[in-house]
Order: sequence, then C-alpha cells, then structure tokens
Amino acid sequence: MKALISVDMEGISGIVHSSETNPERYDYQRGRELMTAEANAVIAGVLDAEPTADVLVADAHGTFRNLLPEQLDRRARLVRGKPRGLNMLAGLDEEADAALFVGYHVRAGEGPGVLAHTMNGEILDVRVAGRAPGEGARGTGHAPGEDVRITGRSLGEIGLNAAMAGHLGVPVVLLSGDDAACAELTELVPAAVTVPVKEALGAAAAVTLHPEEARDRLRRAAADAVTRRTEIPPLSLTGPLDVEVDLAGAHTVDLATLIPGVSRTAGARTIAFTAPDYATAYRLILLLAQLATIRPA
Repeated sequence: MKALISVDMEGISGIVHSSETNPERYDYQRGRELMTAEANAVIAGVLDAEPTADVLVADAHGTFRNLLPEQLDRRARLVRGKPRGLNMLAGLDEEADAALFVGYHVRAGEGPGVLAHTMNGEILDVRVAGRAPGEGARGTGHAPGEDVRITGRSLGEIGLNAAMAGHLGVPVVLLSGDDAACAELTELVPAAVTVPVKEALGAAAAVTLHPEEARDRLRRAAADAVTRRTEIPPLSLTGPLDVEVDLAGAHTVDLATLIPGVSRTAGARTIAFTAPDYATAYRLILLLAQLATIRPA
C-alpha cells in the first residue's frame, strides 16, 4: 500500500496568524514544530492500519522547506524543495492508493476561514466547467455512473489538488484543517474523512483544539481513512475543461496572455483557456501562480 501525505501549514491546530507560517516572522519556528508533529500523527495512523505501507510526505507550504526532517517519523520519506512536478502533490503517481491532506485551508474569498487564500494569494478565484462522473463534485445525489455538470465551480487548493489526485486515480481519503476547509472537501468528496482541528472565527482567529488532542484525533482518523480507502471515490473531472482564473495583478494577466491558448476575458483581471484534460489545466494554473510572483520592472 502506498500513501502520499500532503502537509500545508495554515490549517494546523493552534496556528491562526501569518507570523506562524512565514519564515521571516518571529513565530515561524513554533509553527514548523506544530506542523511536523501533525504530520507524524498522520504517518502513525497510516502505519497503524497498514504497517508495511510506503509513506511519502510532501512538504506543501510556501517554500516547501518547512517540515523538520530530523523530527519527522523515520518510517516515512520526505519530499521537500521546489520547483518540482505536481507541486503540493509531488511524489504522487498512479501507483498510490490514497492521498491525505493535512493542515489545509479554505479557498480565497470563502470563510470565515483561517488564512484563506489560493496558491500564493495572487490567484483570487479559479472556475472550472467540465464533467465529473458519479456523485463527485456537488453531492447532488446522482446515481453512480451519471455525469454531473459542474459549470463555473470555484476551486481552491483543496479542489485543485483533489482533482489532480483523482486524475491519477487516487482518492483523497482524509483532510484536516479548520471547519471551513473540512466543509470544502466534504462538498467535493462526501465520503472522505475530515478532522476539524479548529473552528474559524475569522482570517486570523479561531477556537482551536489543544495540539495533542488534534494529533490523537488525526492518528485515529488517518487509520480509519486508509482502512476505508476503497469506499472513497477519486474526484474525477474529464475534459475538455473550460477554465477561468481571476488574478490579483493586471500585469499577471498581461503575462498570461503570452501563453498560447490563454486569452483575456471581459474582466480586466480574468483569463480563460480550454484544457484537453485536467492534468493540463492543473499545470497551467501552477504556471499562472508562478507568473503572479513576477513584479513589473
């Protein structure tokens, strides 16, 4: 059995402010320790259920160099650093049996959600229009095998990464974060296990579990999720896919339109393109996030 654990930082228990997630701020080291401890709880849970599992842990926050390698459970292998293929899902492939999202946050514009954003904060919204087999994306109650139209659905990091895992045939079986992040995955994948480790009161405030209580819950939930992995369908979006992306910077739109097939829409900061499949859409969105870091000369 092979599992990938993708670990972000904003949704970790106890974390509510950017001073705890930003390497240049005073409280970052404490945030790293909390993040590593929750990753270890999930590793332990996976291995409780599947003692011989091959467990990869993808550091999926900011620089992708946050988890403390010397403190990580030695039974897992760590994927860290950038740039790298599949971004927050680096290490995932068609051979994996399950993906687990730890410390994730709600998408930009939603909430209340702790430190809500999409990608690097320069992407304001991503809307995808395509087709999802089964009762996938909206929990509409359609019978398995029917197609569900998801016109204009907004996706954040949770949805974008869940759909990329689904493109590889891998289900997202677990997500932890605040209550808003958990609700976002539940809407997309109703059968997935979620662990709300805090209740969001705003962008930088929450009622949070004690870190040790959160880790206990995560360990039990990870074991349960891995045990039930065959009951949780992958989120599958089939092409062609029409994608619209709202960007914070007008200059990023100018750069994006240099990409063949990408055009500016009626909105000054919105671009659109059609992708033949989800993997192509995902990679283009990652490229847009990188373009957004380029500032005008």
